[in-house]
Amino acid sequence: MSPKHTLSRAHTFPADFVWGVATSSFQIEGAAQADGKGPSIWDSFCQVPGAIADASNGLVACEHYDRWQADVDLIASLGVNAYRFSVSWPRVQPLGQGAFNEAGLNFYAQLVDALIAKGIAPYVTLNHWDLPQALQDQGGWANRDTVQHFVNYASEIFKRLGNRVAAYTTHNEPWVIAVLGHESGIFAPGLKSRATTMQVSHHLLLSHGMTLQALRAQGCNVPLGIVLNLSPTVPASDSAADQAKAILEDGRLLRWYMDPIFKKVYPQDVMADLGSEAPHIEPGDLDIIATPMDYLGVNYYTRSVVSADGSWKPQNSGLPLNDMDWEIFPEGLSQLLIRMHQDYPLPPIYITENGGAFPDALKVGQVDDQDRIRYIDQHIDALAQAMAQGVPVNGYMVWSLMDNFEWSSGYAKRFGIVHVDYASQKRTFKASAHWYQDFLTYQRQQQHHANAGKTAAITGVD
Repeated sequence: MSPKHTLSRAHTFPADFVWGVATSSFQIEGAAQADGKGPSIWDSFCQVPGAIADASNGLVACEHYDRWQADVDLIASLGVNAYRFSVSWPRVQPLGQGAFNEAGLNFYAQLVDALIAKGIAPYVTLNHWDLPQALQDQGGWANRDTVQHFVNYASEIFKRLGNRVAAYTTHNEPWVIAVLGHESGIFAPGLKSRATTMQVSHHLLLSHGMTLQALRAQGCNVPLGIVLNLSPTVPASDSAADQAKAILEDGRLLRWYMDPIFKKVYPQDVMADLGSEAPHIEPGDLDIIATPMDYLGVNYYTRSVVSADGSWKPQNSGLPLNDMDWEIFPEGLSQLLIRMHQDYPLPPIYITENGGAFPDALKVGQVDDQDRIRYIDQHIDALAQAMAQGVPVNGYMVWSLMDNFEWSSGYAKRFGIVHVDYASQKRTFKASAHWYQDFLTYQRQQQHHANAGKTAAITGVD
């Protein structure tokens, strides 16, 4: 079902390039009350009437907690060499402080062992949004004490998983945690305060820097980094108001996180706009946040178009949209990466999430998701174009391995390259999974031919 001749096949990637798939704990694990797991803020948020579009929750999700061995086999069959997943903090430490839960720790240790046995590098995210509810009851990320609790939790995960994993990510998309969770209130914990939002963002970045220092002091010698959701931000028109708004929103989405990490400062235009709502920053905080990283993860889905009056709608752009009503704009990925390369001293970059939700239909045991194939193909092509301009990209991971709980959208939106029948939990490769499988085989063949050519040139044998 998948097309053979594609944009992305015009490029041969380095032999050590990382190709993977990604998930997160709350979205797939289920077993929300099993084996001593504590509640997270998302367990609580799902109980709020109207918070989740289909009134669903993560109690069962994809039953990955019980089906993990079969899921590892499924990942291996794709031919990827990396799997990015997150640890559920309340599964391993139910209260977010104090005693750890051996059953939860053992689950992730077994998962890592199984991945390594299959030749799949585990990329571990420590925080993909499911903060223990017990910590939220004490103020959550707005409480500076949570910073130290996170460092203690991360240290315990390193004690258990050690240097066997490929990399540790501190936080996934701190902008989402801060803005969607504390300003718009459409994500957990569902608060609406800009001042709280900015304090949360500062504490997330502070805990990131402190964790890097703590893990290295413990002897961690695998790459450490953070994952940011980033987009090029453009004005909806040439009006002065729209252009000024785009600059400010770029400051809130990209520069607010990149500047302190790489330049040891928050952007002054955003600070000025915040006024009394700016975060409290203690002496030395920015030095900690700017602790050098080994890599930066970038999650890219679409561009950000802004208008001063908030009237711009994706439906008016003329571009194709996915099932989230997000524009499909692959050139935005190369634009973003090239701009970042020009503005910051970047470490190696990994595209840690990229994919699209589409209205998939299972017909006669198959899902012919050509829109998703086209999306992934075009974005890999855009990635290669950025690399040709010197951007240091070391890997690419599709979001997502499988259909799952899509946060406030519930189970209504499907991002997976593997279809999940939520009633039976049956996994079915979509056409996009077969395409990705074929693409990775093609890349290995191209690398084999390239290596054979190098050997022939050296030996004089053809």
